[in-house]
Amino acid sequence: QNETSVREFILLGFSSNPALQLCLFGIFSVLYSATLMGNALVFVLICLDYRLHSPMYFFLCHLSIMDICYASNNVPHMLRNLLGQGRTISFAGCGTQIHLYLILALTECVLLAVMSYDRYVAICHPLRYVLIMNWRVCLTLAAVSWAFGFLFGTLQASLALHLPFCGPCEVDHFFCEILAVLKLACADTTANKVLIFAVCVCFLLFPLALILISYLHILATILCMRSAAGWHKTFSTCGS
Repeated sequence: QNETSVREFILLGFSSNPALQLCLFGIFSVLYSATLMGNALVFVLICLDYRLHSPMYFFLCHLSIMDICYASNNVPHMLRNLLGQGRTISFAGCGTQIHLYLILALTECVLLAVMSYDRYVAICHPLRYVLIMNWRVCLTLAAVSWAFGFLFGTLQASLALHLPFCGPCEVDHFFCEILAVLKLACADTTANKVLIFAVCVCFLLFPLALILISYLHILATILCMRSAAGWHKTFSTCGS
């Protein structure tokens, strides 16, 4: 049974030095604005330009949405804290940060592997690319990426937030990072940490392996080409 008595957490952040906080506020404000504008611009351009309605840019749209959500999940509250307007965050708000962060992080790992597979098909099987990467397949791959992220992110967040928290309530981080919050639980968190480690290993190693395999096949295909123009075109496709 969850016997949590903590109703809010205190985010310790980076520093308590007012001058440094003001400097960090300026830096992160600029970076946050650039992140929002850059990714929003990418999303809008892809949506408006019919020539960009291809699988590669479809997945890039999802990546832009993730980056916007990533930043918006943590940065606004961090900027508020840097201005000295309170370092507290409610238990529900902390849980929301943990939940969204895990979903987005895990989904991005799967999506990057999907994007590498898309480049593999485009370069190694160009004549069958349209057939293999049709819109039904693209939608399925995107849905699977989000589903895996949501499923395992929700599982980890739920198990962590159902632990009892009875104090202290100071999170040694600038946002509610799950491991930093687990340190404050009034119960054994070994099972939670083992689950986090297992999920991280799976969501890092398997996508990384798929990415490496895809690009090794791409490299092998490029090395078999004799035309300089073919090399240039293939590297451009791969780099994009």
